[in-house]
Amino acid sequence: MDFSFLLSNDLINVSVIAWISAQLIKTLLDFIKHKQFDRHRLAGAGGMPSSHSAVTCSVLLTSYYLYGFNSPIFALSFVFALIVMYDATGVRWAAGLHAKAINQIVEYLEKDDEEKGKQTLQELIPRLNESLGHRVIEVICGALLGFAIAVIAHFLR
Repeated sequence: MDFSFLLSNDLINVSVIAWISAQLIKTLLDFIKHKQFDRHRLAGAGGMPSSHSAVTCSVLLTSYYLYGFNSPIFALSFVFALIVMYDATGVRWAAGLHAKAINQIVEYLEKDDEEKGKQTLQELIPRLNESLGHRVIEVICGALLGFAIAVIAHFLR
């Protein structure tokens, strides 16, 4: 089967490049910070830069280059980018804080269960992912990365 048609869509191409770039940068920064490689950062949410912002902003600017400011595709890309970036700094950030609090409660209660010889909560409840959302600077950096990739892709066309 011929999959070359996948490479013919500039919006898909730029978004994939933006996502891969953001995830690689995120993994590299995590490696530098923690002095060890965490393969989960390659596809994980949260962290610097926001891959969600990079993807949506790369599509936003590419849709502008391809279809113009007044096109419905640009308008949808614009609204989609705003929603994604707002969600990353709002709802998803709050969900990460909730996960952190729940993990702390589970750890506290587990100490009491271990002393009593009960089955621990950690055996019943898996640890929740605390890195779900983004700080505003992470979203801004992700957006700038997405814009930069779209500009580079535009001038390489």
